[in-house]
Amino acid sequence: MVLPFQPMVTKFETERLFLRMWEETDAHWYSDLMHERGLPKPAIDFTHNKISTFHQDFLKNGLSLLVIERKLEADCIGYCGLVIGRTTLEEPEIAYELFQHAHGNGYATEAAQAIMKIAKATGRKRLWSTVRAWNTASLRVLEKLDFEVQHRTSDEQGEIVWNTFDF
Repeated sequence: MVLPFQPMVTKFETERLFLRMWEETDAHWYSDLMHERGLPKPAIDFTHNKISTFHQDFLKNGLSLLVIERKLEADCIGYCGLVIGRTTLEEPEIAYELFQHAHGNGYATEAAQAIMKIAKATGRKRLWSTVRAWNTASLRVLEKLDFEVQHRTSDEQGEIVWNTFDF
């Protein structure tokens, strides 16, 4: 299949972080991260299937979430990447989620800046991010990255803030 854009790179390094493609061994910590959302802890088979879906999506559309690993601590603290989500292949969404113990250290901003460089290298001209209005930490990250609020919508779970960044 020929994609209209270059596939994103799946290995990237920042000052404090490694961003990389998912491995089967990531299923355990990913299950813990999903549980931290307040949901029942998913079975490892479920997270293995999610990781498999990330690989399949990358092969299909050249986009993926990447694992965020801290260099110094050599641990996985979450993910950041590009997804179609509520948008399109031409203008994907940047998405990120970190363990609560990793909040407040600039890791989400650092990882998202790396993903923005990766997105630009694929030929994208615009990125979106949709964030629940209650998620002030994620909205602050987007502010630091110079995303602009475009509009707001609501669904059964509440208000969604739609943000864009133009390269």
